[in-house]
Amino acid sequence: MSAPERGGTTTYLEAIRQGLWEEMEADQRVFLLGEDIAVYGGAFRVTDGFVDRFGEERVIDTPISEGAIVGASVGAAMMGLRPVAEMQFIDFIACAFDQLTNVAAKTRYRWGAGVPIVVRGPSGGGVHGGPFHSLQAESYFAHTAGLKVVCPATPYDAKGLIKAAIRDDDPVIYQEHKYLYRRVKEDLPNDDFVVPPGKARIAREGKDLSILTWAAMVHVALEAAEELVSDGIEAEVVDLRTLVPLDEEAILMSVAKTGRAMVLHEAPRTGGFGGEIAATIAEKAFEYLEAPIVRVTAPDTPVPYSPPLEEFYLPGKDDVIQIAKKVVEY
Repeated sequence: MSAPERGGTTTYLEAIRQGLWEEMEADQRVFLLGEDIAVYGGAFRVTDGFVDRFGEERVIDTPISEGAIVGASVGAAMMGLRPVAEMQFIDFIACAFDQLTNVAAKTRYRWGAGVPIVVRGPSGGGVHGGPFHSLQAESYFAHTAGLKVVCPATPYDAKGLIKAAIRDDDPVIYQEHKYLYRRVKEDLPNDDFVVPPGKARIAREGKDLSILTWAAMVHVALEAAEELVSDGIEAEVVDLRTLVPLDEEAILMSVAKTGRAMVLHEAPRTGGFGGEIAATIAEKAFEYLEAPIVRVTAPDTPVPYSPPLEEFYLPGKDDVIQIAKKVVEY
């Protein structure tokens, strides 16, 4: 496969390819490692053709050992390189949990040294991958001081945030939602751009309710918001983009404007990052609220393999609409 063309109408997957390719062209310290990413080009073909351009020393096929992949990345980063480690599915990052939470995340605190690694991988459900290939892992790592957590929803953000993550001097968990890979497209600029972590965007303006969300749920929220118009409800959709760092200012400004808050996420409810957002609103924007803060989430079960069960499991447009009406009518 030839080099990705910069700009133009671009899928979410191709945007990630563009970002990786451009950073490898620009910085010889950047290299990729992971299972089947070189010769095969990756399970989802994100790195197809990279080994032909950059060679086997910069696009490295590894054994099936996520702990070793991340451990090697940490060591390489300490020696001045900028590794981008792929988890074939983000679920498998559990095998590298110790390296991430006890080594990469704490090295800056221990002795002032940054560990500029990116650990990226396909996350989320909607493709009937079952309980071992559908994880949204943000809560595990948002709880660990020293790690940044990135969850893009659009091609523009997917590219801008992967480039920013590679340039970051500290470790970044980059969750790319596989349901979005080839389903969403966007016209991208031709210039070299990054999206800075910690800056949310207003995906849709509204005045009656703030829907705070990220990744694939941004698109669910937008679909619901369009239908809510017929009921006289103007919902504002806030795409958080990154969870660590979190754009508290954008959240609080939106809630202050609408007086109502819904947190929407794909991960299970208990311990989900939505609880953190709800607590922040309760602490810092309580006097603006006209109704209780609500969460729309998946239930506390593994992701089902059965397509009808998975559809029931994942928060959908109708769930958002139903609960939004109750909040506005409160």
